[in-house]
Amino acid sequence: MLRIAVPNKGMLSEPAWNMLAEAGYRLRTNPRQLVVQDPDNDIELFYLRPLDIAVYVGRGAIDVGITGEDLLKNSGTEAIEHLPLGFGASTFRFAAPNESPISKLEDIQGKRVATTFDKLVHDYLVEHGVEAETIHLDGAVESSVQLGVADLIADVVSTGTTLRNAGLRVFGEPLMHSEACLIRSPRIDEHDPRLAVLSRRLRGVLTAHQYVLMDYDIPVSKVAAAVAVTPGFESPTISPLHDKQWNAVRVMVPKAKVNQLMDDLYEVGARGIIVTALQASRM
Repeated sequence: MLRIAVPNKGMLSEPAWNMLAEAGYRLRTNPRQLVVQDPDNDIELFYLRPLDIAVYVGRGAIDVGITGEDLLKNSGTEAIEHLPLGFGASTFRFAAPNESPISKLEDIQGKRVATTFDKLVHDYLVEHGVEAETIHLDGAVESSVQLGVADLIADVVSTGTTLRNAGLRVFGEPLMHSEACLIRSPRIDEHDPRLAVLSRRLRGVLTAHQYVLMDYDIPVSKVAAAVAVTPGFESPTISPLHDKQWNAVRVMVPKAKVNQLMDDLYEVGARGIIVTALQASRM
């Protein structure tokens, strides 16, 4: 059985669960369940703390896991990033009090930086030749400056509302951009058939999220122009209609561009344009 670790809580947990469910895997039905066996798919799911997943995978206790790139980098383990998953995007930034003179990386020299990601921050500062004290906190990093524990913080930033409410402002370049990813143990070969099935299913879910199926009718004389607008992956499916002057076209298109493509196709001469959501795919 392939042993898979998933976050038991936090911002990555629900999207990870949904993705696995859409890929056809069995999830827990009781929030107190820590392990779920899915013999039909030859996997075993382990619900673990997001901060611990990379450690378990890196040490080979778990074969693969879903976690954030930032958590992977901060773990210092030998776990390997295998596949980006397209959710949980975040930016890791420095933030200082509004009234503080700290406004650039060089200003951190000799200061105290509070963070949950102490290894990531330490390595970043060393790489840039900045000496500072890194203070590890498990949470509520924003309060550390007001309480006198640190001079500034380094933390995940999404909207920045929490920082502003704490009287902090971001500065400098981001330490890193992160998203959820599938990681694997160094003991698992990247071509392992079990991992290949999991990866193929997850890629299929990603494709289904990013693309839709578009059908339309087009005069035979204008097929080339329509195909130029919607080339698809390999090539559209083109079928003759009862009226020999028309063809039916079926093609996958990016979801984000649907309305613009429909407008462009209409201008070319397409009619009966219909869009259908994808539930799953194998590309």
